[in-house]
Amino acid sequence: MKQAVAAYGRFFETIAPDSLDRLDGIVAPDVRFVDPFNDVTGIEKYRAVFRHMFETVEQPRFTILRTAIEGDTAFYRWRFSFRRKGAVEIWTIEGMSEVRFRPDGLVAEHVDHWDAASQLYERLPVLGALLRWVRRKLAV
Repeated sequence: MKQAVAAYGRFFETIAPDSLDRLDGIVAPDVRFVDPFNDVTGIEKYRAVFRHMFETVEQPRFTILRTAIEGDTAFYRWRFSFRRKGAVEIWTIEGMSEVRFRPDGLVAEHVDHWDAASQLYERLPVLGALLRWVRRKLAV
């Protein structure tokens, strides 16, 4: 289990467009992936999520900050940095992935937990102003 957890973490820290074929030896054919934008099942749809990432952002980089294992599930605390196409500013998102492994070590399910509102939407010009106003109204 520890080897599978480490291998999956290494995959994310070294992810590149030409490394997506390595998913075949790391995730199950019917893997489920969930994040604030996607809920897909199947290795090809999972791979498509990453292809889309490489098409829409520049210099994407995941850094695994911490890992914990409980039974068949690993929890990865991570930082994702990227640059929007044509932009200068580097954006950073922090989150947690809950990853369930099958007995053979392949990833069965990967669920990302991160706050899309505060870490992404609030940074967008028009939508961000509205969301920041709502957040202030709801704050104690």
